[in-house]
Amino acid sequence: MSAYPGSCSSCQRDGEGHGAGELCCVHAASGVRETVEEMDFQRGIWAAALDGDTDRVRRFIAKGTDPNQPDRFGYTALHYSSRNGNILVCSLLLDSGADSNAQTHGGSTPLHRAAYCGHIKVVQLLLDHGADPARMDSDGRTALHKVSDQS
Repeated sequence: MSAYPGSCSSCQRDGEGHGAGELCCVHAASGVRETVEEMDFQRGIWAAALDGDTDRVRRFIAKGTDPNQPDRFGYTALHYSSRNGNILVCSLLLDSGADSNAQTHGGSTPLHRAAYCGHIKVVQLLLDHGADPARMDSDGRTALHKVSDQS
């Protein structure tokens, strides 16, 4: 099996929606699949936001990347920049239409992430952009609960 575009004979419309020229991960070993997913993350807006790379985030947005595009776990670029407390990237994302109430598969919002990590300026920025402090994650915890977890 191969994880290169168009090189898997099973990719010739096998009923799973794979076609020639598409990346074949379904037929690859799980280690290859994880590596491809990691590469997608590193090349995406999420890594730029995580790294606090304002210029790179700006280039992604200028090229039309949706700031609300989730990764495979449901995290958006705003989740990553909020966790790291990068107020400039957070502000850029919010001004570009990022949803301050976006939730991961586990229900975590950017406000949950910033609060848990103690980034007060980011918390205030998110609240100023409509983040709901009463929104709960899948464990029934709000951002205030996340702050108290750190005390």
